[in-house]
Amino acid sequence: MTTPIRPLCAALACSLAAGCTLAPDFKLPALPVPASWTTPTAETADTAGTPAAALPWRDYFADPRLREIIDLALANNRDLRVAALNVERVQAMYRVQRADLLPAFDAAGGQNAQRVPGSTSLTGEPQITRQYNATAGVSWELDFFGRIRSLGEQALENFLSTEEARRSTQIGLVAAVAEAWLTLGADHELLELARRTYATQQKSVELIRMSFNAGAASALDLAQARTAMERARADTARYTAQFARDQNALTLLTGAPVPEKLQATTLADAVATIAELPAGIPSEVLTGRPDVLQAEHTLRAANANIGAARAAFFPRISLTGGAGSASLTLGDLFDAGTGLWTFAPQITVPIFHAGALKANLDRAVIERDIQVAQYEKAIQSAFREVADALADRATIAEQLDARRELVKAADESYRLSDARYRSGLDSHLILLDAQRSQYAAEQELIATRLAEASNRVTLYKVLGGGWQ
Repeated sequence: MTTPIRPLCAALACSLAAGCTLAPDFKLPALPVPASWTTPTAETADTAGTPAAALPWRDYFADPRLREIIDLALANNRDLRVAALNVERVQAMYRVQRADLLPAFDAAGGQNAQRVPGSTSLTGEPQITRQYNATAGVSWELDFFGRIRSLGEQALENFLSTEEARRSTQIGLVAAVAEAWLTLGADHELLELARRTYATQQKSVELIRMSFNAGAASALDLAQARTAMERARADTARYTAQFARDQNALTLLTGAPVPEKLQATTLADAVATIAELPAGIPSEVLTGRPDVLQAEHTLRAANANIGAARAAFFPRISLTGGAGSASLTLGDLFDAGTGLWTFAPQITVPIFHAGALKANLDRAVIERDIQVAQYEKAIQSAFREVADALADRATIAEQLDARRELVKAADESYRLSDARYRSGLDSHLILLDAQRSQYAAEQELIATRLAEASNRVTLYKVLGGGWQ
């Protein structure tokens, strides 16, 4: 019984000692982007503060309502759930591949019964013979050239790539929920503005109608006032529908109904709860983004696959052995003298495959080169996303200040136009024009404030924050 064990142990020791593979030495490509970002102004060169990748989303978004909604999304969003299940699936595949490095043990038991007719038996009578056996076997491929190890490394890198994909999905989800929440607040403000404007225009139409009936206003004045009123009415209906769509979008992201108490009603309070980020940081931080790390692990997997393709040119050695007992009767199966064993080493040497092995190696090298280009593209895309966000950030403060001043000027213009109209110095058309300018300025201010808040969220996302 000890005869086949010794060569198995010797082979095990040799295989464990041979931990090398034939994969090429892995080196990351140089960053195909400038060392830093160029922004329209120097105001964004501040490096103080915590980088986005090290800033948990709970610290970045201070509003407790938004935090609760993000928690709801992380628990219920179906895209994130699928990403997490993909991680578990690829992890199981890695465990399957990793198991090939170790011997496989199996146990079997069986019976073989045979009836011999009397015409062929020595006694001239039919005979029935039975044989019982119980065996334990082992099979193992010795990975002398690292084929199995390369495949295991490839499976590991695919698992890590999938994990980074899950983190990237989580970052996108956190940012999408924050932007949807802010958009909901902005559209609520626009809806309230349209309602107030419509109510004001209704009163104006009633006053002008009374003046028209008294002969103090013309039919043109009444028609112009009604035109402004109906425009505000149409805006009210449009923003009502838009607000409902915003609620539906937020519900889809969270995967569950969002309580009304958690919804943003004003944009001003929401923006104040979003932190600022330092932007004067080197472009090397992009290598820590989950989508870039995903591309890196995919590249490493392709590099490991080259090792497996190279190892296919070399012999494959496998060992198969078994030990057990056999008997003609079930009661004597484990008695002394019934032991048996088998040992069948096998070596497979590739000789002629019509160029298939070389073609497979060429394919593996080309796939590695493709993943190099994909990795560089991921870096370049990430660089552009940050550059675009910084370009918006560089001027958004000036835009916001200009919009505030525009609203003040429009308010003053409307006040003066109203006073001159009541004094009979200006026509009603001039007053309506001032009202339209005031209404448009307030709408543009809300839109700019939303753009400023969205820019903070976008910058946080593109710099790799939001997964912790």
